[in-house]
Amino acid sequence: MVNVRKAVTGITAAALIGGLPAFADGATRVSTESVPSSRNAALPKTSIVRRAATLSGIRVSGNHLVDGNQNVVHLQGVNRSGTEYACIQGWGIFDGPSDAKSVAAIASWNSNIVRVLLNEDCWLDINGVKQQYAGANYQSAIVNYVNLLHSYGMYAEVSLMFGAPGNNQATYQPPAPDEDHAPAMWSSMAATFKSDPNVILAPWGETTVDWTCFMKTGCDNEAQWGSQYYLTAPMQQAVNVMRANGYNGVISIPCIDYANMCAKYDGSSWLKSHPSDPANELIAEAHVYGKNTCDTVACFNSTMKPLTQQFPLIFGETGETYDASNCSAKYIATFLNWADVHGVGYEAWTWDTWGGCGVLIKDYNGTPASAWARWVRNHYLGKR
Repeated sequence: MVNVRKAVTGITAAALIGGLPAFADGATRVSTESVPSSRNAALPKTSIVRRAATLSGIRVSGNHLVDGNQNVVHLQGVNRSGTEYACIQGWGIFDGPSDAKSVAAIASWNSNIVRVLLNEDCWLDINGVKQQYAGANYQSAIVNYVNLLHSYGMYAEVSLMFGAPGNNQATYQPPAPDEDHAPAMWSSMAATFKSDPNVILAPWGETTVDWTCFMKTGCDNEAQWGSQYYLTAPMQQAVNVMRANGYNGVISIPCIDYANMCAKYDGSSWLKSHPSDPANELIAEAHVYGKNTCDTVACFNSTMKPLTQQFPLIFGETGETYDASNCSAKYIATFLNWADVHGVGYEAWTWDTWGGCGVLIKDYNGTPASAWARWVRNHYLGKR
């Protein structure tokens, strides 16, 4: 989703924190070896974990996500926007607090995942980003925040969102990742989080190029920066690069058309086009808002239900309407209730205080900003 307010204008996790991170209760993370990595693994236990006091990893098992004890994990959480734009605009890394109190407020909604958004230029320290918000400083802030989320029982989806080809500054989300910088970004993300079993890496957010270009080959005639076409980097390359750099965890691959169409669109589908992965740790991601092309139960049943029968699916972004035009809970109730029935996780957009109908909160204590935000909070709390 476009951030209306803001769009206008090699460190490893272990090295940053001195080994395996400790949780609030003093426990340390388990090895990824305790979690099955095959899509052909035994069926998971029937118990479902929503938010655990201590995380034990997250992995794909068939069409489910499971923890280190083979319990099915149903993801419900929020997006935390800010880290994709504040740094490139030159005034910070986070928009709003990133301390323990603010994370505890997210957890108080019974969230078990937060989507953390990245800027390519800030992470890689390229294209003139202010030094205090770039490179090691930016990476350290992200890793520390991810580990703080873990200490409050929440997974993190770490997602590349803003990028730009060449020497252009990454001030917004373009149509597809660029070949100039995205592979280096994916390599560094993988190296940074390869020892963290409680992270999902997402190599891209939303695309408008076609299935073949986005998933398989890349292209130089579909994605534009300004008026210039640029060479894109495909999701198959992202998977290859992440695996080659030691990351064996879950990778989230979005659908196309702003991540909203997963099948019966542009001649193919996620199931037919997705990258191959030797680790069998891919999940599908859709972004679902009211007024999107696919925003009805009929569309979900037609384009997403078949996908859920073979792979885990998450709504990486979801909200009442994509244009923040409605504060009611008409759409969101339909979305999340359908998702629950079909084992689909979701991350609501967004835990920020910009005002209006496009955000979840009025303040960073977690006060709901609207009727639909109250519905989301109550829905999450009702699933303890």
